[in-house]
Amino acid sequence: MSELIYYDLKETANMTPSLPVQMARELGRRIVAGSLAQDSLIDDEAALAERYKVSRVVVREAVKLLASKGLLSVRRGIGTKVLPRSRWNLLDDDVLAWHLSGTPSPDFLVQLMDIRLAVEPKASRWAAERADDDDLENIKSALDRMAAETASENFIIADALFHKAILRAARNEILSSIEGVIYSALLVSVRITNKDPRENGASVPFHEDVYNAIADRDGDLAESLTAKLLQDANRRLKAAFSPNKNSS
Repeated sequence: MSELIYYDLKETANMTPSLPVQMARELGRRIVAGSLAQDSLIDDEAALAERYKVSRVVVREAVKLLASKGLLSVRRGIGTKVLPRSRWNLLDDDVLAWHLSGTPSPDFLVQLMDIRLAVEPKASRWAAERADDDDLENIKSALDRMAAETASENFIIADALFHKAILRAARNEILSSIEGVIYSALLVSVRITNKDPRENGASVPFHEDVYNAIADRDGDLAESLTAKLLQDANRRLKAAFSPNKNSS
């Protein structure tokens, strides 16, 4: 699953990133994936400039970007150290996107799903109470796209657009500010639990039920159906990471 899908969902401008941003993304992916271990020192400025064939100014700017996200710490006389996850800005769009490029951490996915379970059922209730005709059309359009898609990645995108449309229909600015957490959780978890394209269509009727509840302005039903949908996704996610998943 490409992190570009995350940026598309967040409607981030698709401009060619500068050299410092490109380098920060490369180092950031390696940090998030664990290739650069926490509390370890990365190469010095000169070595990084040589490895990536860029100027030392580019390296310096890339390191500053990662330091601003809580991934690196620069100490004179000591070097540049990878900070522990507890120091990372986990709500940063880049940090969330970089989780799509590596092997997902089960613990982190469980935490993301906790947030989805806490937030999305209420968002569906608020959408039932506040959505206008355009909001309903956006939700229905994503639902129709889910039903029409056969390729797994395209289905996942349509699924993410469905949940995005509901979040937007909730008309809550604070909720919109953390929607990146929802996208990251959804893109990574669905990639794990929906590996077989033949299984994609099975979830469409459940999403349709959520849409119908929102369109009918039934907040109680929309909330309960969304909770049920996410609880099933959470169950399948935990099963995928279970050490006994292949036993019967």
